[in-house]
Amino acid sequence: MKKITILLAILFITLFNSGCEDELMPYGPVSSMNFWKTEADVNSALYAFGEYTFWEEMTGRGHFWYENCSDNMITGRVNANADAYKNFTMTAGTGYLYELWPRVFQLVAKTNDVLRNVPEMTDISPALKDRAIAEARFYRAYAYLWIAPWYGDTRSGGIPIITEDLTISEMDPPRPASVLENYAMILEDFRAAADGLPSFSQLPDAEYGRPYKTVAWAFAARAALYASQWDAAYLDVVIEMCDKVINLTGADKRELYPDFTKLFTRENNFCSEYIFSMLGNRISGPKFHGMGFQNGGFGLFNTWGYFQPTAELYEAYPAGDVRRDATILVPGQHIQYIGADIHWAVNPEGISSPTGMTFRKFMSIFEAADCIGTVVRPSGDDQSNELGTCIMRYADILLMKAEALIWKNGEGNATAKGLINQILKRAGLPENSTATKAELKLQRRLELAYEFMPSRHFDLVRWGDAQAIYAQPQHGYGRPASAADYADFSKWQANRIEVWQARTFDPVKNQVFPIPSNAINSSANLKQNIGY
Repeated sequence: MKKITILLAILFITLFNSGCEDELMPYGPVSSMNFWKTEADVNSALYAFGEYTFWEEMTGRGHFWYENCSDNMITGRVNANADAYKNFTMTAGTGYLYELWPRVFQLVAKTNDVLRNVPEMTDISPALKDRAIAEARFYRAYAYLWIAPWYGDTRSGGIPIITEDLTISEMDPPRPASVLENYAMILEDFRAAADGLPSFSQLPDAEYGRPYKTVAWAFAARAALYASQWDAAYLDVVIEMCDKVINLTGADKRELYPDFTKLFTRENNFCSEYIFSMLGNRISGPKFHGMGFQNGGFGLFNTWGYFQPTAELYEAYPAGDVRRDATILVPGQHIQYIGADIHWAVNPEGISSPTGMTFRKFMSIFEAADCIGTVVRPSGDDQSNELGTCIMRYADILLMKAEALIWKNGEGNATAKGLINQILKRAGLPENSTATKAELKLQRRLELAYEFMPSRHFDLVRWGDAQAIYAQPQHGYGRPASAADYADFSKWQANRIEVWQARTFDPVKNQVFPIPSNAINSSANLKQNIGY
């Protein structure tokens, strides 16, 4: 692999804000009359796409207000808004996510500005023009893929479609009748983006983190997988797009990194398994990594403790699965944190997690004694760091293709067995896949737990499993009575406790979230999802 070079989020923000004005809310663009003249203008606009992917409620804790609905985690600290999402009692005015909708459409507007202006520019190179158009179509598709699964269906409708062809007076269109119209547009954009983007092997070091062909194919597979909830014909597209990634050769070949326990480290931001990450640095960037650790970070650094793993997730891992201890930290285990040896729940004894456990998966960036100010933001109130937030990796490609084959061709599919066996082998488990739906669902849960965009909650919704699973309470482990037993996890396991009550999930209403009230109020045509 080439030397890792992380794009600076601060560059994204500075370059773009110097050249282009903000958009009308919620959808419309307003471009400077003095912009779109030079190649520097175009490059500034392209770097600006990063400003919106670094935003707190997208690559900070934002995604987990949704994912907290799942059976993998619970709210780890007192927080009424998080609890409302967890319990499906949220309203259109529930906090945190009210900014997400307009923010996504600001990104859409910026991509449309590029698509509207760059094709007509005469003083830029053909290569830059093609790259700009491809990146704009990629990020427009990416923006829609961010919200379509959460807010669109075939009952209330899809997400308003805003393209570069609309005039200012047309910037408030009604919702399409079905979210399938969004997925069709998303796939069209990703396909076009792949045609114009370079291969990974063509990226210079300084451009690591920008989209390339494989990324567009991979996200197209995910979009098609989500669309297959409504139309099984999209399973063929999943297979097609996954095959484009799987069949890569040479310097562009993607494959599983051999050691899952070392996968989520700064050194492996661009390892063989990497496909796409949200990148940052210690000043500005993704900051969700410590969201599931100790609240207050034992006074060493202010991690926030919002989300904690459940006993149900821990117990889903079979014996010998190396992913379990790489994902979840349990009482009696050790972790290095800001140079200190933390003997979890033993020394220090006090922990904030109601389940007795915490997430270890993305904590490598906090290990070194000198990490604060070098690879982690100096201020504990902001966890920006240099560990990328990986939202697409090769393991997901294998599992998406396996799912499509099983759902399309039936359980026991030989090709699906081979794909799942690759996952099992890396996990330290026997390569004896049965390629059943139950096995596929389990492997997605165990492999992708606490990751960013392949949501366990949304998987349960699209599989039709959410209602039954959420009707069961969730559990953790209580502290043993004797201090002599604190380091013995089996004594904690003997004290299994309910930490979250059973919930009522309406599979019709709750398959989507309410569109934020501020978006409804700023639009003449946007209609709320049915039931909210």
